[in-house]
Amino acid sequence: MPGYARLLLVLLCLIVLAECRRHKSRRKRWSAPAETHKPGTPLSKKVADGTKSRKVKTSHLLRIDDHDFTMRPAFAGPAVPVGVDVQVESLDSISEVDMDFTMTLYLRHYWKDERLAFPSSTNKSMTFDGRLVKKIWVPDVFFVHSKRSFIHDTTTDNIMLRVFPDGHVLYSLRVTVTAACNMDFSRFPLDSQTCTLELESYAYTDEDLMLYWKSGDESLSTDDRISLSQFLIQKFHTTSRLAFYSSTGWYNRLYINFTLRRHIFFFLLQTYFPATLMVMLSWVSFWIDRRAVPARVSLGITTVLTMSTIITGVNASMPRVSYIKAVDIYLWVSFVFVFLSVLEYAAVNYLTTVRDGKDRKLREKARQQTLPCTCGMSHARTMMMDGTYSEADANSLAGYTRGSIAPEDSSEKQERMVVHLSLDNEPTGTKKKGIRGFRIIQNTHAIDTYSRMIFPGAYILFNLVYWCVYC
Repeated sequence: MPGYARLLLVLLCLIVLAECRRHKSRRKRWSAPAETHKPGTPLSKKVADGTKSRKVKTSHLLRIDDHDFTMRPAFAGPAVPVGVDVQVESLDSISEVDMDFTMTLYLRHYWKDERLAFPSSTNKSMTFDGRLVKKIWVPDVFFVHSKRSFIHDTTTDNIMLRVFPDGHVLYSLRVTVTAACNMDFSRFPLDSQTCTLELESYAYTDEDLMLYWKSGDESLSTDDRISLSQFLIQKFHTTSRLAFYSSTGWYNRLYINFTLRRHIFFFLLQTYFPATLMVMLSWVSFWIDRRAVPARVSLGITTVLTMSTIITGVNASMPRVSYIKAVDIYLWVSFVFVFLSVLEYAAVNYLTTVRDGKDRKLREKARQQTLPCTCGMSHARTMMMDGTYSEADANSLAGYTRGSIAPEDSSEKQERMVVHLSLDNEPTGTKKKGIRGFRIIQNTHAIDTYSRMIFPGAYILFNLVYWCVYC
């Protein structure tokens, strides 16, 4: 039995040694580089392995790990000059209600950071995307008075970083910003607005970071195709000054100023022209019979309500300012003209009713006080004349006093006169010949006659003054 055990132990040892040799041979085959034999080359010559040539990483080339980029360049030294230029891609919208504007632009920064200098025989720059920006120092520029802003990220973050061998850096990004704009609507819609986009460093004062326009006024460029539906872009220009905060100090601030002039044609069609038509429509009532109460009242109420609708529609698209706008002056003066035309008919109707009551009393009194006539007329004589009469009719009226005159119905084709005669104590020789002693009442009231001239004249004068002042 011990002999069999020894034999089994020897066999196991041989098997283990064979397996070990087989594994070693496999590892050598896998680790050996694949050599290709080219025709005409000796088999003894070794081909260079390209995979063993180690390339330099960007972080090693720029020595990012060797420096602390949480601090600005030249820390504890003079302020870092950071040049800025802007290219305006589009001016998206102007909101009068929110008093703001939305702009899309390319914002570029220029500065020098010697920590990013690298050796280069060709003096060519290296361009990177936004992933490297998080590892180095960049200026902390923000938009003052901005409400919303974001960096575009389709298809990737629209950020570009370009580093030159001497350490100069170009940092560019595409931004859309919505910023406040203080607007003055006292001349709306004949106004011009000046809006400003302000740039400033958030953390670094003027002792640490000097922000400036890189090329002066040429630092701002715009696309000639930029246009707005309601505004004409007149001018873009740049300025800069210092801004002071009581708790932190002085900061460099850059300004992008642009002036907008509003197009008036839209408001002429939507506001001024309808208001003028409503005022002219209210004048039609001056030519309508004063006894046609439903026609004149309905016309006046319709024009008043239409003017109220126009005023409400204009104010709905405007901020609630506490001062009077130019369009308010025009609309409210037009509303007053329309309202006065309604009051004019109210006055005409009232005076007509009062006069008719007086005429009725005078007729009743005349019937009661009529005396018998001594010239062959047994009682008071009433004569109807259709606007034409003979000389004999006029002579036959001598010696009689004026009586009351009753207006006839307006449906008659010709105006008539009703003359009531009574005996007068005065001698007949003192009476004037003809019809000078008769009072003629017509259907058209004197107020309507004057209103036909006064209302249009006053409104034309108002328009002349208004457009001369605001245009």
